[in-house]
Formats: sequence, C-alpha cells, structure tokens
Amino acid sequence: KTIEFTGALHATVVKQVRLKNPSTKALTYSAILVGRDADDFSLPKGNTITIAPKKQTTINVEFTSRFLRPAEAVLLLISKRVGGIHGVTLTFFLKSEIKHIEPAVSLCVCLML
Repeated sequence: KTIEFTGALHATVVKQVRLKNPSTKALTYSAILVGRDADDFSLPKGNTITIAPKKQTTINVEFTSRFLRPAEAVLLLISKRVGGIHGVTLTFFLKSEIKHIEPAVSLCVCLML
C-alpha cells in the first residue's frame, strides 16, 4: 500500500493509517521508518502501537518537506509476540509530492516619488 503526502514546500502533512485487529488477543507492533528520506517522516505518538482485541486504531504519520524532489520511505510495522499471538508484518510505502511553494516572508518595496 502507498500513502501519498501532498502539500506545500516546508509544510507538515499528516496522514492516518487505520489498523484492525480481528483476533481475540491484543496485538502490539513496533513501527520503524526506513529509507532514503526516513528522517522527513515521523510518528508523533511513538513507535509502539497496541490494538485491543476485536478493535481498530489509527496511527498518525507526519511528513515535513525540506526539498522540491519527492521524498520516499517505508513504514514497517513489526509484530511483537504478546501472549502467544503474533501478527503479520505490515509494510507501507510513503511518498511525497510538492504541489506548490508558499513564500516564507513577504517583502514590500515602496518607492517614493
């Protein structure tokens, strides 16, 4: 699955990933960001995700652009064995696109005649 982050240069874009647990036991995942631009992405609520039995949760993934070129990384969710249950490893491809550039500072030049 690919998650696309689209926005302005230097803006922070947040996307949510919904995770479901169909089992009768809690699932715990360790989240890891890897790849060329992994430092531009973050998980503001931390790298450990626990999903209660028969429930779902969402995790926020943030991206702050620093360059005009597209950024790429991979979000890995690796299951931790808890109480004998082990979930599958989940992989998401993270990709950015800069749609516009907003000026950081506006300058006004006034001429007096």
